[in-house]
Amino acid sequence: MTGTQAPLGSGFGAASTAHDVIAGIDLKGKNAIVTGGASGIGVPTVKALRSAGANVVVPARNVEAARAALEGLDVEVGPLDLLAPKTIDVFAARFLASGRPLHLLINNGGIGGAPLARDERGYESVFATNHLGHFQLTCRLWTALRAAEGARVIAVSSWAHRTSPVVLDDLMFERRDYDPVLSYGQSKTANILHAVALDRRGAADGIRAFSLHPGTIVDSNFKRFTPPEVLTAFGLVDDDGNALIDPARSRKTADQGAATTVWCATSPRLDELGGLYAQDCDIAPLVKPSDSLNLSFGSPPLGVMTYAVDPDIAEQLSYVSEKLTHVRLPS
Repeated sequence: MTGTQAPLGSGFGAASTAHDVIAGIDLKGKNAIVTGGASGIGVPTVKALRSAGANVVVPARNVEAARAALEGLDVEVGPLDLLAPKTIDVFAARFLASGRPLHLLINNGGIGGAPLARDERGYESVFATNHLGHFQLTCRLWTALRAAEGARVIAVSSWAHRTSPVVLDDLMFERRDYDPVLSYGQSKTANILHAVALDRRGAADGIRAFSLHPGTIVDSNFKRFTPPEVLTAFGLVDDDGNALIDPARSRKTADQGAATTVWCATSPRLDELGGLYAQDCDIAPLVKPSDSLNLSFGSPPLGVMTYAVDPDIAEQLSYVSEKLTHVRLPS
């Protein structure tokens, strides 16, 4: 980790939008890949990068649906399923064959809240999608990241990492009861640790990595797996099911949620820094597991857990991830 896990005073805040953050940033000639770029906070992320002149590639399971969602944005869409390792390899190979350097890799796609499912390898689907798929993609694209001579890898995590560390001796819920909250939390902790490990490996080659909590995007797909009465009880929707936006309590629009991603990807304030976790368009403070936590959807506390930015745990997870994916993170 380069830099202190503490706020910088960025000048932005919880209500800032991706449009606010990208103002004055010039990305002409830069290449970006945004997983999950055709839905949720991915769409305003892509819009912001395009508005600054970046060439954007969006991997998608359903290419036609992604093109429709991004119509008019002049982006490249290619097939990729984070649960299907072969498609990751093919996507990465095609990008490398184009000879383009990769300046921004935004690992934004993900799932959560669903019942237990396993991929063709037998891996638990949330961990496999949110972490292992992005781990493999990042490794396969490393040559292009290095060629940029100044690249950033952004891992979109969540305050939900507070619900679970990575359980290295049972990542796939083979010996413990499956809990969708713990599954999602573990995968989001893995995202943060992945950024820590990436930054340690890549800093010498100009590859820096950051992770972040985008906020609770109350008008998003997560509502599919959350009972309406729970959403109402937490004050995320009104009695008619309409989203209640309150950025000060981390209840954000998609455009506000994308702001921290875009800030991590483009802010000059982060030059020479890396391995840090952000929230509300600034570096978040470090908190201890013993601290009193409010884990409600509506009012998540600021900060990142110590176990999520521990470099030793990050290296252990990288080692395990290499074994599970048969792909090696460059040393």
